[in-house]
Amino acid sequence: MTVPKSSARAFALALLVAGTSLVQPLAAGAAPRQERLETRSAPLLSVGGLKFKDLDRDGALDRYEDWRREPAQRAEDLLSQMTLQEKAGTMVHGTAPTPWGGPPAYDLTVAREVIAQRGVTSLLTRLSGPADVLAQQSNALQEIAEGARLGVPLTISTDPRNHFQHVAGASVPAGAFSQWPEPLGFGAARDAALTRRFADTARQEYRAVGITTALSPQADLATEPRWSRINGTFGEDAAVVERMTREYVRGFQHGKGVDPQGVQAVVKHWGGYGAAQDGFDSHNPYGKYATFSSDAAFEDHLDAFRGAFGAEVAGVMPTYSIVRGATVDGEPLEQVAAGYNRQVLTDLLRGDYGYRGVVISDWGITEDCVGACLNGAPAGQQPSFTGFGAPWGVERLSRDARFVKGVQAGIDQFGGTEDPSPIVRAVQAGRLTTARVDASVRRILVQKFEQGLFEDPYVDPAAAARTVGRASFQKAATAAQQRASVLLANAAVPTGKGKKKKQLLPLAGGTKVYLHGIAAQAARDAGLTVVATPAEADVAIARTATPFETLHPQYVFGRMQHEGNLAFAPGQPDFDAIAAISAQVPTVVSVYADRPPVLTRLLPEADALLLNFGITDEALLGLVRGEAEPRGKLPFELPSSMAAVEDQLPDVPADSAAPLFRLGAGLRY
Repeated sequence: MTVPKSSARAFALALLVAGTSLVQPLAAGAAPRQERLETRSAPLLSVGGLKFKDLDRDGALDRYEDWRREPAQRAEDLLSQMTLQEKAGTMVHGTAPTPWGGPPAYDLTVAREVIAQRGVTSLLTRLSGPADVLAQQSNALQEIAEGARLGVPLTISTDPRNHFQHVAGASVPAGAFSQWPEPLGFGAARDAALTRRFADTARQEYRAVGITTALSPQADLATEPRWSRINGTFGEDAAVVERMTREYVRGFQHGKGVDPQGVQAVVKHWGGYGAAQDGFDSHNPYGKYATFSSDAAFEDHLDAFRGAFGAEVAGVMPTYSIVRGATVDGEPLEQVAAGYNRQVLTDLLRGDYGYRGVVISDWGITEDCVGACLNGAPAGQQPSFTGFGAPWGVERLSRDARFVKGVQAGIDQFGGTEDPSPIVRAVQAGRLTTARVDASVRRILVQKFEQGLFEDPYVDPAAAARTVGRASFQKAATAAQQRASVLLANAAVPTGKGKKKKQLLPLAGGTKVYLHGIAAQAARDAGLTVVATPAEADVAIARTATPFETLHPQYVFGRMQHEGNLAFAPGQPDFDAIAAISAQVPTVVSVYADRPPVLTRLLPEADALLLNFGITDEALLGLVRGEAEPRGKLPFELPSSMAAVEDQLPDVPADSAAPLFRLGAGLRY
């Protein structure tokens, strides 16, 4: 619609009243440019020819409603108007209520009670589905928040959702979003610009559906090969991790610091998570320790976060783990999880590293872990998230006392709870001061203002459908899958009777291939001829994954996470199949490496060996055909045996005896 200049102001007002967003340009030297606004229930105020949202509905322009003011000024005014309940609600970061088994939708009745009554203004979404539906659901939550007493908008967060592996409670299936390699793949690519491009793409997809906070990246050093969270890291090279983390944060946040077009990044898991004792993860009671051999190694794990700090990351999430073997200023660390450890959060993070953003705990640290959570589900029963908690080191404290200890240690916001009442009771009883609570709430509010959420927290479902997973995004993601792949072997094989040998990869068009674990149609689309038996083939192409064990199936995370053995060996179905195939025909093997595989037995069975960090059949076959080239370098060393894995230190990178492949290894065609 074309609007005559004479009626532009009237048209603008009509759009704003109807809830439509508008940016009103003004000539140089005139009044401030009209900020983009969208409202569903809050009235609009007109002051000096400009429009403002009357979020508290008092008919006057409050400082916090005045988008011309600095975020710190606005936050201070809003803070002065908040009740203790509302402040406490700001200090918890809950999970948006999503009924099981139904369509992708929130339980808005429960959400209304959590947001409007308890004052909770930060929620994690685990919702997956079409982009337009996700956008509509975000808008529904924001509408509830706008209707609350002060109209404070929601911060909607998510675990990573643009990759391949997903574990409930730690990541989300990619679904409609563009699908990139695991963060390990960016560590393998060692390309800062590629990491930033990924993060900027994910930023656009997140914002399109109303997600404004990324509970990522992991700056943890992957120094314990058996650890189940390695796939979410950038590897064990501290310099690479620091550089990739910095660009990841800059890409998500749309530059340095918090930005109106950006997504707040939360770097995790501060305090030595990667040094997991025996490789067991501290989501679980049997894996609650991280063990260090020296203060120098502990410092190396902390220094990997410097890239995120240099990018002014919005949030830091401490580890669940209790850190053993390290000291701060000569004093041993208190044997409590990092979320309760003042030495880790205040002395180190705030003090030595100078961090000034928000500290948010991991999910459920204030909850009890008893019964099935502590001892595993009884025989014959499936473990569940019911009763999950991770209060490591403070198990004997009451729930209220855990909140107090966490705040005193340095926590600003508690993840995984929608109940702020322990904070209210602590202030009323004098166990926490109002000034200390205000300090945390102030940090959280400033970031909401910096993101522009008070003016326009809503998104366009149609635009979300056009943005999320768009073809150009997925094309770049597929190229990244290929770029990150590591070529470890490419033997010379005979090209035919009486002909010279040549390297097996890349394959020529029309090559007759036998497939294991790869879709036949994808091979045909790549110009290869698919045959039914190895005897008919010129080459076999096989896919497999790093071995693992399920050592603790009675625990909810133990059932989902990959633990234990990393070594290929006879008796494993994939290994036996590949060995039988390779005895008949030259064989290309691609291994998905979510942890460092022990390839000593597999390597002789592979004439060409590729490691991937999440790759589609189509992208893999593009590599095999030479349409793209694997250019990755190992983000971790590959041990030669499980004995070497067990003998190495959990906190020191690349220290196994006689590794099969060293950190940084990788060939080219």
